[in-house]
Amino acid sequence: MRGTGPEAHPPEDVDEAVYDVVESIPPGRVSTYGAIGRLVGVGPRRVARALSAGGAAVPWHRVVRADGTAAEPVRVRQLELLAGEGVPLRGARVDLAAAGWPDDA
Repeated sequence: MRGTGPEAHPPEDVDEAVYDVVESIPPGRVSTYGAIGRLVGVGPRRVARALSAGGAAVPWHRVVRADGTAAEPVRVRQLELLAGEGVPLRGARVDLAAAGWPDDA
């Protein structure tokens, strides 16, 4: 999608790219920090940083860890929001096989 070197991604551009991808996750589906990072050309921690810094305006709750769990500080609220969208859960984990996006991630 974009170049992957540090010079190719000023911080504000990375944040905007992350927000664009997160906004494209359909309701009832989820993606992982790593899958979004691969689409944008950054690592999963950089995706998490973008969402924690200003992701409240996008459907941040549709982004989970690679094992399908939510981040601790937002776990209860995130699982409530996902359940409200009909995302299949197995205990406190999202069923990524059923709800993962994009399909090839």
